[in-house]
Formats: sequence, C-alpha cells, structure tokens
Amino acid sequence: MRECGKGRPGSQNGTGETDGLDMETKNDDYRRNGIMPSSQNTTHFLVGVISDTHGLLRPEVADIFKPVNMIIHAGDIGPPRILDALRDIAPLKVVRGNMDYEEWACGLPAAEVVELGDVLLYVCHDGSKLDLDPVAAGFSAVINGHTHQPFVGMKAGVLFLNPGSAGQSRYGCPLSVALLHVRGTKLDTQIVELEA
Repeated sequence: MRECGKGRPGSQNGTGETDGLDMETKNDDYRRNGIMPSSQNTTHFLVGVISDTHGLLRPEVADIFKPVNMIIHAGDIGPPRILDALRDIAPLKVVRGNMDYEEWACGLPAAEVVELGDVLLYVCHDGSKLDLDPVAAGFSAVINGHTHQPFVGMKAGVLFLNPGSAGQSRYGCPLSVALLHVRGTKLDTQIVELEA
C-alpha cells in the first residue's frame, strides 16, 4: 500500500497559529468561508461529523446534515466525489485517512485544526496516533475516525468523538454519523445511526 507524505495541522487560516482576531473579523472570515453560526448567533454552531465513508455516501446523510453550519470528514473517504457531495450540503473540513493514498488525496492534511467561536477542534484520522496533548494545546475536542466504532467520551475536560463509520459496518457496530453542537464553549454530541 502506498502512503502519502505527512500532513501538517493548521488553523482555519492555515498558519497553525491562533489568529487573535476580534469577533467581527472572525465573523467576516466565517462568512467568506461559508461558515456562519446558527441563526446568525456567533456562539452557536452545528457541525456534522462523518468518517470512514470508503466511497459510500448514503442519501440520508444529506437530510441529517441539512441544518449544519459545516461538515468535518475524519478520513478514509473513497473517491473525491464523496467530498463534492458533502460540499454541496455545507462547507467542509477534511483530513486524509490511512486508506486515502490515491494521488488526489495526497494533498489533504493528516490533521486539521478547526476554530469555531471560542472552541478549537483537533481532527485526525487515527486517534491512537495522536501526537500532542490536547489539554496543553488548548483543544476542546479531538475528532477522529478509523475504528468504525462510534465513541463519545471526556478525558481531562476534552471531548473525544468518533462518529463511527458511515460507509461500511465492522465489528457489529451500527453505521453512524455525529452532530456536534457548539454553544459558546459547551459541546454536546449526538450519534445518529444510519440505515444499513
């Protein structure tokens, strides 16, 4: 199996650093990137989280993600048409998974930092290879895929979220995606099962 070069995490502005911008400037950035908080509220975002599609995007995902402000795909995508279909629903952040080794996917980052209001999310594919301390780095949540098993847990005040697999069921786990509500600095997560 071919492996792409290592990606580099970066903030929404691509620098890997916090930008220190005021809320008005951040709102302009959100608008420019197509990400606006729910009901123009600068503290409430709804994020659709998906992983391990492996080339299969079930039609019900579009309905589940219809109200979201953005979508995060935690890797193992399949062909690029999956990303095109997700971008048709909402703005998209995506990381490369271990099965995303085709030429088109080599440009995708291995990890991504997403800033929503006062919350920083760290996105990677394989959470077992996490190479930073999310508490020390100031992350509110770590989002990953890879295991095909949905998981929600807290550790030292950091939310760990794996939406499970939206493409192929493994280990008897249901097919699923997740919805992440960001309200100020409070995070609430819902795992949504898909029909097989």
